[in-house]
Amino acid sequence: MAAALKSSFAAGTTLAARPARAGRASRAPVAVRAGKYDEELIQTAQHIASPGIRGILAMDESNGTCGKRLDSIGVENTEDNRRAYRELLLTTPGLGEYISGAILFEETLYQSTKDGRSFMDVMAEAGIKPGVKVDKGLVPMAGACAGETWCQGLDGLAGRCAEYYKQGARFAKWRSTVNITAGPSMIAMRDCAYGLARYAAICQDNGLVPIVEPEVLLDGEHDIDTTMEVAKDIWAETFKYLADNKVNFEGILLKPSMVTPGAECPNRADPETVAAYTLKMLKSRVPPAVPGIMFLSGGQSELEASLNLNAMNQSPNPWHVSFSYARALQNTVLKTWQGEEANVKAAQEALLVRAAANSAAQLGKYDPTKEAESAKAGMFEKGYVY
Repeated sequence: MAAALKSSFAAGTTLAARPARAGRASRAPVAVRAGKYDEELIQTAQHIASPGIRGILAMDESNGTCGKRLDSIGVENTEDNRRAYRELLLTTPGLGEYISGAILFEETLYQSTKDGRSFMDVMAEAGIKPGVKVDKGLVPMAGACAGETWCQGLDGLAGRCAEYYKQGARFAKWRSTVNITAGPSMIAMRDCAYGLARYAAICQDNGLVPIVEPEVLLDGEHDIDTTMEVAKDIWAETFKYLADNKVNFEGILLKPSMVTPGAECPNRADPETVAAYTLKMLKSRVPPAVPGIMFLSGGQSELEASLNLNAMNQSPNPWHVSFSYARALQNTVLKTWQGEEANVKAAQEALLVRAAANSAAQLGKYDPTKEAESAKAGMFEKGYVY
């Protein structure tokens, strides 16, 4: 926590010179880094996490993962089919009422609708900020416990971020994970935290608001107290390294997993318990300077994701508490679409239903009695990858 206090100094200021102690030479003031994009970063983060009714649509699945989704409905994994599905999502009428930002895969950042409009223009018209996934995926970590991973992608990241900014992206995502059943080992947690901090600093240097996401995986039989302890540890490490790397806290967003029991734990937790544990953990680790907490759904059902978010918004929080959901927004949409043009309108209406439900949840006004039975379907996938 002491390290995190470094962020309280505003970017662009200079630490006052201290009087020299007896017997020591005086030292020049230490300059705190002022970033070229600091003002824009803060504006972007505040737009995405502005108090109200909006959250993030995560649609940044890699081509391989998107292919698995398409295969589940009998649709071939081709670039045009991926484009068609992503066009369905981004051109949904009224989407900007509930969604303030959308995370894209690199391919999508450069695609256009079938009638030739760039996705960047479509999003701008809806008031949705474009984001982009910038990591290169998880691989096994040498020297750690079996099953633990580290995230690739720091090499060449500055150049990629600069190009994404030119294309229109204004924020970025980097997903690193903590595996409770595999460890978690301290070497893996420190690598996760340090990698996120370096990514965040590089993104900010190139105009992109970094989403900081050390996901504590749902895999396992552990109870909620175990998740709590691991979550506290990884967020402590993450903010230490963010501070060490002089990341501007006002220009970041967080994407934490909720504090829940493992997916295979027989003792389930109700939304009020999940909210109490999650908020207690975050309030002990996250400075109020951070604009927004945009939760991931992590394999929860559509209903669970909305109920838990709603419970966390029953009292005031020091940050905007909202959502950055992928499967919890898209699952019903994909099943409704089935790759058929005739189903596009119905699929878009399904997206609006889920977006509106989570919009209400981040206001603490979600009504689960209006949900279809399909919203209860679990979406947990053991060893899930993007």
